Amino acid sequence: MGTLMVSVSGIRGIIGSGLEPEIIVKYIKAYAKFTGKGKIVIGSDGRITGGIVRNIVTGTLNAMGIDVYDIGVCPTPTVLYDVKLLGAVGGISISASHNPNEWNALKLLNSEGEFLTPEQSKEMLSLLEDETSPYVAWNEIGKTYDYPEGLSRHVDAVLKTPVLDLEKLRARKFRVLLDCVNGAGSWVMKDFLEKLGCEVIEKDCEKNGVFPRLPEPVPENLTGTMEAIKANNVDLGIVVDPDVDRLVLLTEKGEPFIEENTIVQAVKFILSKQAGNVVVNLSTTRGVDDVASEFGAKIFRSPVGEANVVKLMKKVNAVIGGEGSGGVIYPAVHYGRDALVGTALTLQHLLEFGGSMSEMKNELPQYFIVKKKIAVGSRNPDEILNDLKEKYKNEKINADDGLRIDFPDHWVHLRKSNTEPIIRCIVEAKEKAKAEELAEKYLKEIGD
Repeated sequence: MGTLMVSVSGIRGIIGSGLEPEIIVKYIKAYAKFTGKGKIVIGSDGRITGGIVRNIVTGTLNAMGIDVYDIGVCPTPTVLYDVKLLGAVGGISISASHNPNEWNALKLLNSEGEFLTPEQSKEMLSLLEDETSPYVAWNEIGKTYDYPEGLSRHVDAVLKTPVLDLEKLRARKFRVLLDCVNGAGSWVMKDFLEKLGCEVIEKDCEKNGVFPRLPEPVPENLTGTMEAIKANNVDLGIVVDPDVDRLVLLTEKGEPFIEENTIVQAVKFILSKQAGNVVVNLSTTRGVDDVASEFGAKIFRSPVGEANVVKLMKKVNAVIGGEGSGGVIYPAVHYGRDALVGTALTLQHLLEFGGSMSEMKNELPQYFIVKKKIAVGSRNPDEILNDLKEKYKNEKINADDGLRIDFPDHWVHLRKSNTEPIIRCIVEAKEKAKAEELAEKYLKEIGD
């Protein structure tokens, strides 16, 4: 049995060892029964196996009488945007995000152009057991349409973002080092940055879909990118993951702006323009709370997962939201993490700030996050978390997604994994050593 992971956002696995053609067909059949007849928008993140997965997906959907609008290689947020724009019944992004070359995945969207909610996902998965044949007669099969303009329409929508001053941005001519890890960003980001007036130095922006390094945009994978920044005298570095929903920033010194700070600075910028609520997930930095309180804004926290953040954003009518992994969600464009949106907001923010990227970073709240995990073996992770909840019952507790405990000088978020017998532990404090020390303390309490 190969590797196949099923979650709220879809299915992912290793090609040839878990994510085989028959598995793809099985899930697409259930998904199309869930969406019903209508058009479905698809796109892929450029990785080598995107072509075969796309052929299986479109063939299966057409055989079920469904029309497919194929954008081609594009960011995941482009698929989200175009589902809503075209009035489609759903959308599929063929992308395994930051997983290495051998992986691929189906990210499944609803008719709102958003990831399936937990309830919708449950309904879709229940249809896997439905044995009725969904296939139509030869004269009723669906058609596949090439829809490359889906990408330019998304770009145009971002450029029309109300908080941007394109004239001033273009006059500023930011010099940017761009790293797309040869993923979907290679098809759009340089062009997009040039439309914002930037001079772009490319690194790993080949349109070949082969990732030259581990594609997750974390500091340990970006050493070459940081060196390139130092060598090229730029204003900032912009790094996207293969499907361009996460934005990671680097300063002009070739240092991490820090992943969590992508959302902190976006929240700060938007709140300086308009009042309103903010939504982030339970694992996101307290820096967002600090910035929100500066503007008298209310912050709401959702369980981890883009669908959960979006659901709460809609409920509280948030003006900005996202996740600490570099995911910015700005509803004025659409409800989805979008590195194009994040890039535009960052450049406008930097323009108005007037200083350098490292100076902007230093003016944000300063925190350090430490992420650990611990194996729990045959012990029940829910019982472990319940014991800790009892132990810390006098503290500020949130149990919507695992257990988050807030103390005056730090917070901890403990979550069980759905795919392996581990508990993840995230701790944030003002000093890195303190965060490390506290994380070890909580791991010891779990281990005892």
